[in-house]
Amino acid sequence: MFAQSPLIEQADSESWWPFPSPAQTAPSPPHHDTTTTIDIAATGQVGLLPAIGTPSTITVLVSTRFCDIDGHPYLLQTAHAQAKPSLTRSPSQHNQQSSYHLTTLNSTTPGTSVCLVNIPPNNANTDSLTATSNTMAGPPRPVASTKQVVANSQNSSSKSTRSSASSSGSRSDAPGSRAASNAGSIARSSRSVGGYDGNKDPEASSSGTRNPATSRVLVDPKNFDLGVAGWSTVRGTSAPGVMPARPNPSSLGQPVKIGLNTFRLKKMPSSSVYQYDIIVGDGAEKRGLMTRVWASKAVQKELGHGWIYDGNKLAWSMKKLDRELRLLVDLDSAEEGGKPKKSGKENKHRIVIKQTNTVGIQVLTSYLAGQCSFDNTVLESINFFDHLLREFPRTRYTSIKRNFFAKGETRFDLGNAVEAFKGVYQSLRIGHAGAKQACLTINVDVANGTFWKELPVHMAALQLTGRRDINDLIQACKQGESSRTGQDLKKMRKLHVVAKHRGKDTVDDYVIERFLYGKSARDHKFENEEGKMISVYDLFAQKYNVRLQFPDLPLAKMTKGKNTVLPLEVLTIKPNERYAFKMDERQTSNMIKFAVEPPPQRWKAVEHGLNMLHWDKDPVLKHFGVEVSKSKTMVDGRLITAPKVAFGTGDAKPGTSGRWDLKGKKFLTPNTAPLKSWGVCVVPGRRGGKPDKSIVQNFITEFCKIYAGHGGKVESKQPEFSLATGDDVGQWVTMLWNQTGNKFNARPQLLVFILPDKDSVTYGRIKRSAECRYGVVTQCLQYAHVQKCQGQYISNVCMKVNAKLGGSTARAIGAKSGGATGLFTVPTMILGADVSHAAPGSQASSMAALTCSMDRLAIRYAAACQTNGYRVEMMTTENINEMLKPMMQSWVAGPGGGKFPSRIIYFRDGVSEGQYAHVLQQEVQDMKALLKTADPNLNIPFIVVVGSKRHHVRFFPEKGDRNGNPLPGTLVETGVTHPYENDFYLCGHAAIKGTARPMHYHVLLNEVNMSNEELQTMIYEHSYQYIRATTPVSQHPAIYYAHIASNRAVPHDPSWSGSSDGAPSVASRPRSGSQSGSQGNSRGSSSGAPTDIQKLLPMPNQGNIMTSMWYI
Repeated sequence: MFAQSPLIEQADSESWWPFPSPAQTAPSPPHHDTTTTIDIAATGQVGLLPAIGTPSTITVLVSTRFCDIDGHPYLLQTAHAQAKPSLTRSPSQHNQQSSYHLTTLNSTTPGTSVCLVNIPPNNANTDSLTATSNTMAGPPRPVASTKQVVANSQNSSSKSTRSSASSSGSRSDAPGSRAASNAGSIARSSRSVGGYDGNKDPEASSSGTRNPATSRVLVDPKNFDLGVAGWSTVRGTSAPGVMPARPNPSSLGQPVKIGLNTFRLKKMPSSSVYQYDIIVGDGAEKRGLMTRVWASKAVQKELGHGWIYDGNKLAWSMKKLDRELRLLVDLDSAEEGGKPKKSGKENKHRIVIKQTNTVGIQVLTSYLAGQCSFDNTVLESINFFDHLLREFPRTRYTSIKRNFFAKGETRFDLGNAVEAFKGVYQSLRIGHAGAKQACLTINVDVANGTFWKELPVHMAALQLTGRRDINDLIQACKQGESSRTGQDLKKMRKLHVVAKHRGKDTVDDYVIERFLYGKSARDHKFENEEGKMISVYDLFAQKYNVRLQFPDLPLAKMTKGKNTVLPLEVLTIKPNERYAFKMDERQTSNMIKFAVEPPPQRWKAVEHGLNMLHWDKDPVLKHFGVEVSKSKTMVDGRLITAPKVAFGTGDAKPGTSGRWDLKGKKFLTPNTAPLKSWGVCVVPGRRGGKPDKSIVQNFITEFCKIYAGHGGKVESKQPEFSLATGDDVGQWVTMLWNQTGNKFNARPQLLVFILPDKDSVTYGRIKRSAECRYGVVTQCLQYAHVQKCQGQYISNVCMKVNAKLGGSTARAIGAKSGGATGLFTVPTMILGADVSHAAPGSQASSMAALTCSMDRLAIRYAAACQTNGYRVEMMTTENINEMLKPMMQSWVAGPGGGKFPSRIIYFRDGVSEGQYAHVLQQEVQDMKALLKTADPNLNIPFIVVVGSKRHHVRFFPEKGDRNGNPLPGTLVETGVTHPYENDFYLCGHAAIKGTARPMHYHVLLNEVNMSNEELQTMIYEHSYQYIRATTPVSQHPAIYYAHIASNRAVPHDPSWSGSSDGAPSVASRPRSGSQSGSQGNSRGSSSGAPTDIQKLLPMPNQGNIMTSMWYI
């Protein structure tokens, strides 16, 4: 009986895994790091490397400009002197000792140096040789003999060598290069990678100087797209040696002409461009100060015009300085427009400008022609072009990363003191130009920015908190910083404001540090110049003749000065102050209305952005001799043939429309067990008034009728009914669970809740209680839809209920996928993963989700979620083990027929280019290691694909749908893709509103040599199998489901308050994972992160909820 809430015990998860526990890993053998520099004489004499101990990877860092297409480095001091070397291993003279010789085919320039670094075996593969380029600056060195080399290497063993992570070689990604296909060669990377958005060079010495020959390239990679090999160069790590090369173009479907919002760079500088290191102060000053020093009259007078500064460490010019320039700048001097201080610290700063090298534009040209690999020289060149393109618009507009916003644009009110307006997005990338050629291309799109309204701070605070009036705001502020009002006002920290209380002609700039609760202008007193205590209110009245209207509001403390406090009403928010917080539901709805534009309007907005950028009138581009095409890039795409959508009864042929319906169709597979034990709970509205029972009964009757018409099995057409009372959502669930179980004398299969409105808090509480206490699936409905009782709505509900009860809606059948296993010729498992993060400023944990196909056609997916540290993007080893283990066992027992899959296709969502290598080196390696615990000889091949929608590429086809969008199945492989790595853009859906955003897929690993055409067909056809829609979706269902599950599992967090008042819930999180290329953690929580992150509440599995689609 179900008189009391039954206690459900959690099944022992270890008993699910029929394989032995992982063996203890043997400790790595000892190693010794050595660094040896060899100088090659003009005669071609080569130094002999000393014998090294334990065999390990040798990475050769050659002072080269580039490598040839076979990956062999040229030894160059200039772009014209070439000497091709070969690196060979000599026979071992002693046990476990090896020597390496470097020989050249030609003579080389005197002083050419070669640096060999011994990398520990646990960081790279044993006995493999890789080469990378690294330009060595400085005058030629004297020739060193073999004895000197050996002696130097012995002495260097006692010194600290550079980290292997910054000196390891990178794979040649040019055409013709070959990468090993052995998955075991994937090397582990460091799990804590330094960011590149800080002010201090990670390679800087204590003196503030940097060696440009050996230090990492100073770039801000957030502003352009590089690919895997490029990002490995940025991070100073080895690119994965298994990266699939770009295959031949696809021949699927029919050819189509597609316009892209990209514009090619037509002309590069014909003269030399020199790069300079800039050091301000001790090298760790704030960027604002560095910019002021650079822009000072003293510096600009010395340098002249024609310089570009990155605001940090680098500058470029076509002017060559004959000497190192050192200046002392006094920002308080009259010349700089400052006022000398009576006392205190001097505002004088030293700046050092030192030439490091010449921008390797010829090397970049060779890379684009496929004649060399990506190296530091190519990276530095791209970095120069990026800053070159941004220099002029940066001085005219508000710059936020890759976006530029002009003042005076039409504003759109989003509510709560926030507004939106349009700007322009500009990003430099390397594009595939066809015929194994590459080009530099600029992606231009609309930027929709959110900003604070230019309001007095007290009015902005009133709108932000949603209070009725100022008096209501004053009362709310008395509750302190921990109240909801106090938490809302935290968003105004670091806000730039101006004050004009000292007169119309006197404007003071300030930055808000925080609000002082309990201290108002009326009661906060301090000692004035006469030594008397005076309140802020009286001070403003007596000194500035300003009578404060709201003296009971809290004061704002400013960052300027130690004790500078000001009343809110004398402060005004500066224009174009970015609002960088998550928007609420109303703001999000308004933002969608503002941002959504059909393709014709979108293209007009792009043209408006082009007029803002004004490349042909850009004085900086003209000075450096750079030209950009005014015409959008046109490419040859493909339109993949749409599949047929097959149901249990009745088929649909959507063709290019991307639409079908459920009329007269039965689901492909109905619910596994007849629906017998189920209940319905009706929740009254908060303003009173009970829902009409006859309306609810009529809806349930229609639901049973329509579900049965779709093939659903309904044994009991009269569920248990209950009416919710009180505010305890958990009690609603318990009551319905017990009453349903008692009525049918069976474990409830489904609980239905009819809610009065769309309340996300109530929804989350219902899901949390039902799933984590009782392990039962639920279906929430809005009473307004129940009243209408429309057939199409009920059919949509039936799709979700059928999926939760073990059924599936339909399958896709294409030209080659009509068999029982579709396109799969061997047993195939599909995994999908996503990691989402809390909103900015929240201390909530990241959420990892993993989905796994549970049938041979990959229609149904199980999902598991778990907290994943604080802003940690890579799934932790523990999470992968805990989530994948039971999924694999279920797959083996189900579609696998007692056997493991022959291959695994792993789709990963929510990672940026800079994290692609981490997916292979961490997540895939962890999966492989887990499978090895089942069978040491088990070696399941992987196909790893990263999918992303966080980009600004848009298709403008010559022939599209009626709105101008591309037709479903539009594929683009050139123009905007990487020239040498395997990626493509696929628009698999029909956009309902606005301009369609294609999905970007990047193939990171292909151990079964699956053809691109097979992969692209599978992705497109599976988008028609999304279980709760009658249209293809924009991304592969595996990652779509992972994204949904990660958001659905938020209420499972024990720290989720689910409160509609008080402090904001920790559940606030954006819709997708981190995409920041240069920052975000791989597997180490950031500094200042909470340390008490708890695991999610478990879901009892007696009803097999773990393998059901509970999240749909």
